[in-house]
Formats: sequence, C-alpha cells, structure tokens
Amino acid sequence: MLHRILAKSRYLMIIAVLGSFVASVTLLIYGALETIATIGYIITTGPISSENSKTLILSFVEVVDLFLLATVFYITALGLYELFIDDRIKVPDWLEIHTIDDLKSKLTSVIVVVLSVLYLGQVVKWNGADNILPLGASIALIIASLTYFLNSQVKKSKSD
Repeated sequence: MLHRILAKSRYLMIIAVLGSFVASVTLLIYGALETIATIGYIITTGPISSENSKTLILSFVEVVDLFLLATVFYITALGLYELFIDDRIKVPDWLEIHTIDDLKSKLTSVIVVVLSVLYLGQVVKWNGADNILPLGASIALIIASLTYFLNSQVKKSKSD
C-alpha cells in the first residue's frame, strides 16, 4: 500500500512542472511585449542620441535577461517532467535530462549566463559615481563557485 502511494506521489511534481512552465511562458510574453515597447520607443523618439542609445542598449539587455530567466524556468519544467513523469518526451540531445545532476548542471550553466547579463546591465547603467566593483567581484565569485561545481560534477560522473 505504501509502495503504491509513494509510486503515485511522483505525479505531485506536475505542480512544479506546471508552475515552472507557466513562469516561463509569462516571462517570454513579457519579454516580447518589452521588445515591442522598446522598438516603439525607438520609432517615436527619432534620431538616437548618445543617451538614448544607452537606454536602448539597457532595455535590450534587460529583455535578454527576461528571456534567459524564461529559459531557466523552461529547463526546470522539462527536467522535472523528464525525471518524475515521463522521460520519453522528444527533446534535443543537449536537453535530455536523466538525473538530478543533469538538471543541476544545465540550470547552473544558464544561471552563469543570467548573472553575466545582469552585471552587463549594471555596467550599461553605471553613472561613474557608484562603485560597481563589489557587485562585479561577488558575481565573479559566484560564477567561479558554480564553475567549480560544474567541473566537479563532470569529474565525478567520469570516475563512476
């Protein structure tokens, strides 16, 4: 009896799958709307000045950040679905997830890119007065830690 309950309880993960998928779709739609709004801004403001180009760059960097976050949620939804519900879903080879370590590895890689884009956005916004070095150093430390984590996962799986 307990065995059957535990075996069927894996379908509770559909809540996390749906939540992650809805978050991904929401961010994709919002990113598309922000892209349209930015293009509308370019059309209505006329010639692009130095200040407008900085605003434009920052706007598109933020849109890319939204799309990358949508990717994180999408990979999470796919990964959890493959791990707990049905692993026969057709995905490209690079997106196949067979273990929780596969999912962690893919998410960690995307998080590194998201952090890099986040810092790029801060650099574009930078007014020269604020000290952004601590933010850059902390992001670099996080990326170094995540890179070490990824490399240790690869070495661990090769030694198995």
